[in-house]
Amino acid sequence: MIVAHFRTFLIILFSFISLLTYSQEKEQNNFNFKWDNGFKLESTDKNFKLNFGGRLMIDHAAFWQNNDLESIYRDLKTEKGTEIRRARMFFSGTVYNNMEYKLQVDFAGGEVEIKDAYIGIKNIFGSGTLRIGNLKEPIFLSGLTSSKYFTFMEPSFDLGFAPSRNSGVLAMADFMDKLFSAQLGLFRNASNGNDIFANDGYAITGRISGLAVKNDDKSNLLHLGASYSYRKPSTEKYRISARPEAHLSSVKYLDTGPVENVENINLFNAEMALVANAFYVQGEFTQGIVNNGTKYNFTSYYGQASYFITGEHVNYKDSYSGFGRVKPKNNFIGSGSGAGAWELALRYSYANLNSKDILGGKEQNVSLGVNWYLNPVSRVMFNYVYGDIIEKGKVNILQMRIQVDF
Repeated sequence: MIVAHFRTFLIILFSFISLLTYSQEKEQNNFNFKWDNGFKLESTDKNFKLNFGGRLMIDHAAFWQNNDLESIYRDLKTEKGTEIRRARMFFSGTVYNNMEYKLQVDFAGGEVEIKDAYIGIKNIFGSGTLRIGNLKEPIFLSGLTSSKYFTFMEPSFDLGFAPSRNSGVLAMADFMDKLFSAQLGLFRNASNGNDIFANDGYAITGRISGLAVKNDDKSNLLHLGASYSYRKPSTEKYRISARPEAHLSSVKYLDTGPVENVENINLFNAEMALVANAFYVQGEFTQGIVNNGTKYNFTSYYGQASYFITGEHVNYKDSYSGFGRVKPKNNFIGSGSGAGAWELALRYSYANLNSKDILGGKEQNVSLGVNWYLNPVSRVMFNYVYGDIIEKGKVNILQMRIQVDF
């Protein structure tokens, strides 16, 4: 089944390439094909662009629960495992310079899942863009940043508060040479396997952000942002749950269970990121207020820092895309000819899902990370997570990832 879907994706991709090429031949306009950390096809007048590529991430993890935690979660214990975390293909680009599109499909886990699938109109109101389809909601800096560029293998607990992608309409615009940015979207069918049940409900999500400090190459900058989401699930159910920052864990120590008779949910998020050459800091605070006649309050926050001992710095893309590709100063190509880029990282994260009669749990984690970027499209990640499931027990997690993306 996976092979059949993959074959279908390739047929669609190459049919699209052929159609683009044919249309340009009719207009006697040539295409240029190049490699720029990904495959890119572009017409000489730059009106037509096509990017295509993918990502493959393979994870291994080992878990050790202490006796207290073992006595509670014995039947759900995870000891060790290996998985293909992500196996994605995508193509994206522009048509006549002002229309954009993207289709991204994930084949991991023995299933086929559409991630991004949208069409956009650029320059529709000044420098703004309007996108329609399945796309990321403008909330959580950690969620807007692509998984290709995560500092740690898995994001913190905040992404359990809402699905990362939804079907809807998103308007976004930049101001003052991209020093300020705003996004506003209306979304429906808020359910993508993130334990959020909404079906035909809707969500209104908005975000503003700004660069308080920025130099030309973005090696020094301060990013500040805030977002809000009003969510009304038609099923009147809502649930927050999260793994201990390790996807291979079969246990979710944090889990509110389905909250019934929900009238609405209000999510608030504040974010910041600081880049000072090789040093990088990022943090977010999330509050979720759930109303069902009783008002429940859930919170989560994290802070992380990293340092490139080889002198590189993280790459800030833009407000909606977050951070991007790290490019080593000297690629590792064997025989002592380059070390690649090396990054050391530390994160503290906390979540409290206890509120009144809902006991979803409290957890605080300390994570250590070492990232080796062999070249701009390949890296190896090592993470250690010490999880304190408050008043229940402790867990230690060792995990690693090898990835290629383009």
